[in-house]
Amino acid sequence: MGDHKEQPLRVGAAVRRRRRALELTLAVVAARSGLSVPFLSQIENDRARPSTSSLEKVADALRTTAVELLAAADPACSVDVVRAEGAAPQPQPRTRSLVRGHHQMHASEFTGDHDAGREFQYRNDQLMYVADGAVEIEAEGRAYRLGRGDTLYLTGGVRHRWRATESDTRVVVVAVAEHIEAVRDGPRR
Repeated sequence: MGDHKEQPLRVGAAVRRRRRALELTLAVVAARSGLSVPFLSQIENDRARPSTSSLEKVADALRTTAVELLAAADPACSVDVVRAEGAAPQPQPRTRSLVRGHHQMHASEFTGDHDAGREFQYRNDQLMYVADGAVEIEAEGRAYRLGRGDTLYLTGGVRHRWRATESDTRVVVVAVAEHIEAVRDGPRR
């Protein structure tokens, strides 16, 4: 129970991602596949489940295979548990993904320090939460010191770097996934 592999897959998001990556309209995919625009829209919005034959037609129109679309599909479950690793101490530093699969949200837990000189810049917004310890974050030319329980919100496009300032620091980073187009219109500074 709770294992998303037991659930049926939602192929719609995979179809949409592939179509957008190829910069195709629904009308072009409809013409290539012989399927209707409304039906393709229902597939992309997970309101219709394509038959094997229809999925193969869509895959051909998108220059891929039905197997690849299914492999990129989202699980249909709404609940999934990612268990903490065993009680044995893990070497530091380390990173652990807190969300499995290809979803609209990504979350990771960082334990210990990492390459403090590395600069990050993500396309979409993110939230950093200090679960234990303390960090120093440099963003927009300013330094921010965060302790246990503090959060820092960064809009997409903000360059930043961070470092742990105490041993046994744990930071949780939650972000809108890179494959989601969540950036604002207009130029960024």
